[in-house]
Amino acid sequence: MSVRGKKICITGGAGFIGSTLASKLCAENEIVLFDNLDRNTIQHTRLLEDQNISLVEGDVLDYEAVRRVVAGADIVVHAAAVAGIDTVIKKPVKTMEVNMIGTANVLKAAQGAGVKDRVVEFSTSEVFGSHAFRSREDDNTVAGSAGEARWVYAVSKLAGEHLSHAYFKEFGLPTVSIRPFNVYGPGQTGEGAIQIFIRRALADEPIKIYGDGTQIRAWCFIDDMVEGLLCALENPVAVGESFNIGNSRAVTTIYGLAQTVCRVLGSKSEIRFMPPLSADVELRIPETTKAEELLGFKAKVNLEEGILGTAEWYRENVL
Repeated sequence: MSVRGKKICITGGAGFIGSTLASKLCAENEIVLFDNLDRNTIQHTRLLEDQNISLVEGDVLDYEAVRRVVAGADIVVHAAAVAGIDTVIKKPVKTMEVNMIGTANVLKAAQGAGVKDRVVEFSTSEVFGSHAFRSREDDNTVAGSAGEARWVYAVSKLAGEHLSHAYFKEFGLPTVSIRPFNVYGPGQTGEGAIQIFIRRALADEPIKIYGDGTQIRAWCFIDDMVEGLLCALENPVAVGESFNIGNSRAVTTIYGLAQTVCRVLGSKSEIRFMPPLSADVELRIPETTKAEELLGFKAKVNLEEGILGTAEWYRENVL
C-alpha cells in the first residue's frame, strides 16, 4: 500500500508528532487533524494554509465527535494522549481517562466506520518498566506498583495497546501499535528533556536535572520517528503487530545529555541537580531489529545533529 489519495484522520494532529506526520503526507492525501489544542505545535507552522489539511477542534473523550471525524477515513493515526511526567503526576485521572477511554473511542469509531487500510495506535516505551535494555516487542511488559504516579501513564497506554490488538484479533481491524522511545526535535511542545534543555541552554539559563542524572536513554529524532510511522502505514506486514521505534545508538545519561546540549550549543548554562519527582526509569534502550527486518526501518539521525536541528527551530520559531 502506498499512502496516496487517502483520507487520513490524525487525532492529536496539532501536536508534535501528529503535525510532523501531516506535513509529510499532505501533498498527496486529504488530512483531517482532530485535536483539543492543549499542545499546539501547529501554531508554529503554515500547515493549515495547505488545502489538503483541515483541523477539527474536539476531544477524544467525546465519542460522537470522534465518530464524526473518523467517518470516511482510510487511515486513522491515534496520537492524542496525555503525556509528560509532570502532567501525569498532577492529573492522573485525566491521564487514565484520555489514554484508555479516548483510545477505546477511536478504535470503536474506526471499527464502525469500516477503516480498511490502517489504524495506528501509540503505546509507549514506558511499558518496559524501570530497566529496559534492548527490550524486544515480545518481552514482558511491566505495570509497576499501584499508586505510584510514574506508572499511571504506562498502564493507561498498555491498556490501549491491548485493546488495539483485541480489535485486530476479534474484528480484523487493521491495527498497528507503535512504542516510541524518547522522541524529540523541532516542534516539540509541553514536556520533554531535550527541548527543555535546549531552550534553557540557548538562553544560558540553569538546566535542572531531577535525580542524580545517571538515568540512561536512547533519543530518537522526530524525522526518524515519522519515517518509522510511514513504514508502518505502507507495509502490509505491520498489521496486527507492535513495533519499537527508536534509535538504539543515540544513547546517553541525562547528565551526559545536558553536557552535550551545552557543548554543542556553546552554552554557559549551569547544570543543577534537583530531587526526583517520582519513581524513575533508570535504563531505556530499545531493540529495533523487528522494525528493521519487517518494515525496513532504521534510525539515522545522531544525537548532536538532532540537537543542532532542534535548536535552530527554537531560535527561529519560539525564542
